[in-house]
Amino acid sequence: ILLGNKKDNFWEMGASGPCGPCSEIHVDLRNDVDRDKVDGASLVNEDHPQVVEIWNLVFIQFNRLSNGDLEKLASKHIDTGMGLERLVMAMQSVHSNYDTDLFTDTIKVLEKDTGIKYQFSDSKTDVAFRVIADHVRAVAFSICDGQLPSNTGAGYVIRRILRRAIRYGFSFLNYDRAFIFQLVSVLVEKLGGHFTELKKQQNLIEKVIKEEEQGFLKTLDKGIERFNQYDAKNGLVDGKFAFELYDTFGFPIDLTELLASEKNAKVDFLSFEKHLQEQKERSRKATSLATGDWTVLKDGETIFTGYDSLEETASVLKYRSAKIKDKELFQIVLDKTPFYSEGGGQVGDKGVLLFENGEKAVIKNTKKEEGLVLHY
Repeated sequence: ILLGNKKDNFWEMGASGPCGPCSEIHVDLRNDVDRDKVDGASLVNEDHPQVVEIWNLVFIQFNRLSNGDLEKLASKHIDTGMGLERLVMAMQSVHSNYDTDLFTDTIKVLEKDTGIKYQFSDSKTDVAFRVIADHVRAVAFSICDGQLPSNTGAGYVIRRILRRAIRYGFSFLNYDRAFIFQLVSVLVEKLGGHFTELKKQQNLIEKVIKEEEQGFLKTLDKGIERFNQYDAKNGLVDGKFAFELYDTFGFPIDLTELLASEKNAKVDFLSFEKHLQEQKERSRKATSLATGDWTVLKDGETIFTGYDSLEETASVLKYRSAKIKDKELFQIVLDKTPFYSEGGGQVGDKGVLLFENGEKAVIKNTKKEEGLVLHY
């Protein structure tokens, strides 16, 4: 039993919100010789690949305000989370998540399909095996849960994960055709008994992945054609051009580097990083949200009445300030509302709040957050 500190044993999901001290369970997966040399206790929370945390229990008892202060919660609970792959790794006495039978079946199919042997190393080829085995699972379950690849929100995350797997297969396992959709059947055979929804939606998952693969491979072809037309002056690929390939065609920088090496050229990484950071900053500003603390007027929950009426007489339960994209707004919670919240492809309702004193507030959007209906 090791006593921790705030850095290692206090969990918070962000700058504000529910939080509390935590108790972690770690396991030492090294062999006896290594254990005799160095005590496992000295390696806890030191990023050792075989001395790992497998379980975390958070005693949620505080709410951190935006000014940093902690207030005690009226209702306390324990939030517990276990790492499935890490526990399986311990149970099966292996030294990597990817050596467990959660992934080895998929890797074996890839070996057979490519004729390339998996060597359990850190080579780019072996990393490709692991990336694909991991990503096909993430994408399949996401589609199964109703989230399709797209260019926005969660759908964009899924698209990026899938494209990363395609790129690794393309660059290091010689795949120039759709192949990831064929791995879904391996996943269903392994996990479909427990996750029956995976089995029921297998055809849909395979179809969606295959269409995404075929579409992205066409984009890759266009990007390669664009690169072949590019003149690398003085043996240097301009960082702005490398970023355009990354941003428009989904090229990872290492693929551009590989193509450049075939032309005896190098990529201007400093310039590429500059353009990448500028894009991240633009993206951050476009989505940034900063909120103040709640001013609570009444306790209670919101009752939705929008199926029966477009107007409602209501009371304000609480409100707080919110800064979004440099615009000052307020988020207001009511005890009753006809405003439908954004979600599932449905845009949030807009409208007005008319107060007894004659003041008017324009509602720009309605969203749900942690069970609350927020009127912006």
